[in-house]
Amino acid sequence: MLRSTASRALSLLRAAIGAGLARRGAAHDGGVPPRSAGAPRAGVPRAPAPHAVVPGTGYAGDFSGTARAEYHPDPDGEPDPGEIVWTWVPYEEDHSRGKDRPVLVVARRGALLLALMLTSRDHTGSGNGDRAGDYLDIGTGAWDARGRPSEVRFDRVLQIDPGAVRREGAVLDRAAFEAVAARLRTRHGWS
Repeated sequence: MLRSTASRALSLLRAAIGAGLARRGAAHDGGVPPRSAGAPRAGVPRAPAPHAVVPGTGYAGDFSGTARAEYHPDPDGEPDPGEIVWTWVPYEEDHSRGKDRPVLVVARRGALLLALMLTSRDHTGSGNGDRAGDYLDIGTGAWDARGRPSEVRFDRVLQIDPGAVRREGAVLDRAAFEAVAARLRTRHGWS
């Protein structure tokens, strides 16, 4: 009883924090405007929704299987494969903590999205050893208001509830997406 009450309280706290981040909009993430200033999509809250797959964490867990990367961007306000969106991403070492960041949606798996994190730090340059294979340059785009080059990270595939996506950032061009899909095939055995 105490555990379920604490879990519900933690979920409510996360939702409240997420709502505060959504209201801060551009000030929080370098000037990229929120997904929509109008009413939320029917049945989908603006704040990150609890995933309830891993009790008490609000995260569905990292994905470790195989899937098929598909390019189907559709600027309809819904997150789709091929789009870079902003969502809450848990830290690897503690899924109850994390931060809002851009991710590239690469596939759908049931009701969840499969996504890869983006970073503006250079990991593919010289001096990074074996870790350089975990990243791929995708260039610049509207997802980063400061125009910084981005890299996709491959050592962790996220499972994201579409309702937890705060906003769409941009559509990745098809050639860059195909390079990402090729890396998923060689690194993780995707089709």
